[in-house]
Amino acid sequence: MSSHKALDLAIIGGGLAGLIHLHYARRAGLDAMVLESRGGVGGLWRELPAWQDIQVCLADWTAGDIPVAGPAQPQILANIESWVDRFALADGIRLNSPVRQARHNGACWELGTPGGTVRARHLVAAIGGHSQPVIPEVERHNSRVRELHSSALHDLTELDGRDVLVVGGGASAFDLLEQSLLHRARSVRWVYRHVRWFTPTNKPKVVAGSFRPYGKMQASDMSVEKQNALIDADLRARYERFGIQAILPERPIDMRYDQLIPGRARMLQRFAEIDRHRGTVQAIDGVEVTLSDGARLTPDLVLWGTGYGTDLRFFEEPRLAAIQTLHELAARCGCIFRSLDAPDLYFPGVGLDGVGATSWFYAIGARTIMSHIRGTAKLDMDPVHRKLNHLDMIRHLVPRDPGSFTPDRGWEFYRDLTLETADDRAYPLP
Repeated sequence: MSSHKALDLAIIGGGLAGLIHLHYARRAGLDAMVLESRGGVGGLWRELPAWQDIQVCLADWTAGDIPVAGPAQPQILANIESWVDRFALADGIRLNSPVRQARHNGACWELGTPGGTVRARHLVAAIGGHSQPVIPEVERHNSRVRELHSSALHDLTELDGRDVLVVGGGASAFDLLEQSLLHRARSVRWVYRHVRWFTPTNKPKVVAGSFRPYGKMQASDMSVEKQNALIDADLRARYERFGIQAILPERPIDMRYDQLIPGRARMLQRFAEIDRHRGTVQAIDGVEVTLSDGARLTPDLVLWGTGYGTDLRFFEEPRLAAIQTLHELAARCGCIFRSLDAPDLYFPGVGLDGVGATSWFYAIGARTIMSHIRGTAKLDMDPVHRKLNHLDMIRHLVPRDPGSFTPDRGWEFYRDLTLETADDRAYPLP
């Protein structure tokens, strides 16, 4: 049924970001509700295959003493679900409530759901920057090749003894190469337009994905140019040591725009076994796959490691509905989170894209959004035009949110916290 009384805040999405925002909304005394399209919380983590894992170490995923038992999908889902019980959030979550239309009527947001219209003065779209699996458009004629996006590869035994073609040059593709080699694919081919920077290492992701050294660079007031130079030199030395200069990215790493992606040990150890092609998939005709370099392959399985997009088509505002990528969305936000295209609308996912302690920074951002709603903070409308990850985000928010960043809990406090917290310990909840 329709809700006639407007909430202070509606939150679209019951993943990690949505639950954290609900907790901080309640802590701020706001009347808030999460609208989740699925039958349970967890967001994309509820549907991902069990082998999927996080790109950060456990300490960088955890906030405070909210437990996380491991890096794989079942443990991450359990960690997200634990927020509900820990902070008694269940009565503020409406499951099986996809938002089919979102419009601002000049006074408040109206959200169309199967249970009726929900109205709210403010709206947090916590749908994540990676809500829509992307498979590029290719010509298909009577295709008989099995195709799976990385998010749909649930049964890894499908790889055993198969000829596999992995498509993509980022984290998802690296995972698929790793799994194909680990689960005894007969042959592994890889096609990519370009390869993103990653950290070549023999360490597992749960160790190699630590951002603490990067945070300490920021805490020491090192310029971003110096950070870039040190990280770039380290990565190039690693690429040379592992003998993978053939996939060295074309430009130097720039932490204002790039991610820090941990390496994949088995992919590096068996790199010479991977048949690499620089280009794209052009067509699939019957059992034959044609690549842009002219190669014609007959794989048993095409694995799309082509990442995710952002699906905002439920917004009535056409400028929002047309956005398809996290980069486009970030460009349409002021002060990291605040939409430039509609009033009282916030996108928490744009402030975290691969460099930062996930739960902790969602919590810090959520606290500031609630301060803005209550009038004790001011999120301006100036686009940042680059990533503000890890401590850069705190440095940006401190002067805009004096209600949260008090004189004894300002920049110096968080700088010292970063320098003094052991690398294997979670940061405390703000």
